[in-house]
Amino acid sequence: MKFALYVIGFILAALIIPFLIPTSGDGSDPERNLPWQIEVDAQGGSKVFGLQPGLSTLADVKAALGNELEVAIIAQPNEVGMIEAYYSQVALGFVLAKMVLTLDLDQEAVNAMRERALKAKHMESTTRKITLHPDDLARLEQQRIKAFAVIPTVNLDEATVVQRFGQPEERIQVSEKRVHLLYPRQGLDIVVDGDGKELLQYVAPRDFRLLRDPLMAASAGKQG
Repeated sequence: MKFALYVIGFILAALIIPFLIPTSGDGSDPERNLPWQIEVDAQGGSKVFGLQPGLSTLADVKAALGNELEVAIIAQPNEVGMIEAYYSQVALGFVLAKMVLTLDLDQEAVNAMRERALKAKHMESTTRKITLHPDDLARLEQQRIKAFAVIPTVNLDEATVVQRFGQPEERIQVSEKRVHLLYPRQGLDIVVDGDGKELLQYVAPRDFRLLRDPLMAASAGKQG
């Protein structure tokens, strides 16, 4: 299944919790690591939430955002699935959000972990969450994170997104109420959805094709 569509499908299937603006009771700076604070470098990399997509490891994520991170295989019927790490709630500056991390693993490694997995339970009628073996969980600590996907605290319209992130370089309308705003220089795709929660997807700018190519393929398929 294509990368961007898989991430979106998983998030929409997951439970969307209510979001609030938290008080800063843990001593962290509420004005740092906000979703629109993206640093880029000359090598095609980026830094967001104090982390670098494509370079930071699962251990780095826990050190930066906390240990309340769940890791499991998420699988559709007749699929081996993908290993995903996720926070049901995490503070990004003064914003609470749900975050899903996609690990940089090949299918062979996922297959092996699936064979060693302990149990599975249904998240929805067709999606399964498979608990990993403790040895595999330990090994994954040093695995790099390929992408971050974030559901923001509140519903955003396109004008608000542009105000915070600037004008997108490309705009892809996928339905009457759903549009992708693409920021390739920042490695960011923002999905504005009039019927649901907005979704922010981050990769290193050099890897932006992982987000754009599936969208272009889907658009070409519709036109054909």
